[in-house]
Amino acid sequence: MNKAKINIIGAGLAGSEAANFLANKGYEVHLYEKRPVAKSPAHHTDLFGELVCSNSLKNKKLDNACGLLKEEIRHLGSLMMEAADKSAVPGGDSLAVDRTVFAEYITSKIKNKKNIIIHYEDVNELKDGYTIIATGPLSDSNILNIIANITGEKSFGFYDASAPIIEKSSIDFSKVFMKSRYNQGDDSYIDCPMNKEEYLNFYNELINAKKADLHSFDTDYFEGCLPIEVIASRGVDTLRYGPLKPKGLEHNGEEFYAVVQLRQDDFAGNLYNLVGFQTNLTYGEQKRVFSLIPGLENAKYYRYGLMHRNSYIYAPKVLDDYLRLKNNKNVFIAGQLSGVEGYVESAATGLLVAYYLDAIIQEKPIKTLSFYSILGALVRYITHTGINNFSPMNANFGIVYKGTKDPKDVVIARALKAIDDFKNQ
Repeated sequence: MNKAKINIIGAGLAGSEAANFLANKGYEVHLYEKRPVAKSPAHHTDLFGELVCSNSLKNKKLDNACGLLKEEIRHLGSLMMEAADKSAVPGGDSLAVDRTVFAEYITSKIKNKKNIIIHYEDVNELKDGYTIIATGPLSDSNILNIIANITGEKSFGFYDASAPIIEKSSIDFSKVFMKSRYNQGDDSYIDCPMNKEEYLNFYNELINAKKADLHSFDTDYFEGCLPIEVIASRGVDTLRYGPLKPKGLEHNGEEFYAVVQLRQDDFAGNLYNLVGFQTNLTYGEQKRVFSLIPGLENAKYYRYGLMHRNSYIYAPKVLDDYLRLKNNKNVFIAGQLSGVEGYVESAATGLLVAYYLDAIIQEKPIKTLSFYSILGALVRYITHTGINNFSPMNANFGIVYKGTKDPKDVVIARALKAIDDFKNQ
């Protein structure tokens, strides 16, 4: 076993990726997780790597930025991608998973590594040794204060939300049909079609529905995960060009005014979530308003949608190229707290931090990951861009060097070569 002691705070996607990689390298890893000692406002289990907001890891095609990022971290040995392969459920072009099986796989992998020592506690101060802070968007005030005391910079936040999950057996299948948009190879989605009258009735009730109290949190939203009522408030047709888009969902020669899609959420196919229906409506209003969707009049809810605050640090001011705090080179920040947005992006930064830390401990010359790759470009963006106006970023080709200028096959090949060169340096 390597002598260096490594502390990882947070057993979410980023923390689990880092712990798994470093344990495989022979390090003594101390993994700190506050659940179940302290409750989380959004988690539903005590499992590591729990997916809170959605069971989708987004597009799996390589010509999609998040799809390419998933392939990049496969090359790097991602635990999350192992878990996704073991827990995948039908989802068309999206990589959807049974979120319980997914988290159970990650938890089992971590707990079965003898050189990972798990501490269930709420961390109030930094431990001796190297530390990776991967407490995610739900980081509590203790962690945020620790970082602020080192950096002299406060943290920021925005609202995020999860969509409700319903029981398949409660859906009226005489009013719905099964199809993936544009016939993506399987009929994995349940589609609830609406005519104009049904849509306008739903829309009017939605924009006037009662919302849950947001307490003292910030009032900013992340544009990539807006509550459905916020999208609706931007105009009567906004939903029809967003989550309720009918294009590509014609059925038996018939076109619709709007279509609500439901995606399988578990292996058995008993649970389905409403795609794009992240919401801050009260539970009672969710049941009332969403019952106006054809086929969901008597839907039984396994889980209602929920709003929560996402915290992040001012990365370009406080992080160096290796995701270390500039004022304390023994402390690394990984996951959504670093300023990336999304499940895959969070896991990817946890894995990358582990690569960097391994090289630093071994006193090997290290090169930053090329921004020909999605992951390299993502980290380059959060550490160097928007110094005066920083906001979180997710995977996209716009931040990749020549990512929107060269043909996609060239961009893909170049990205994967950059990953393999980095891995083998």
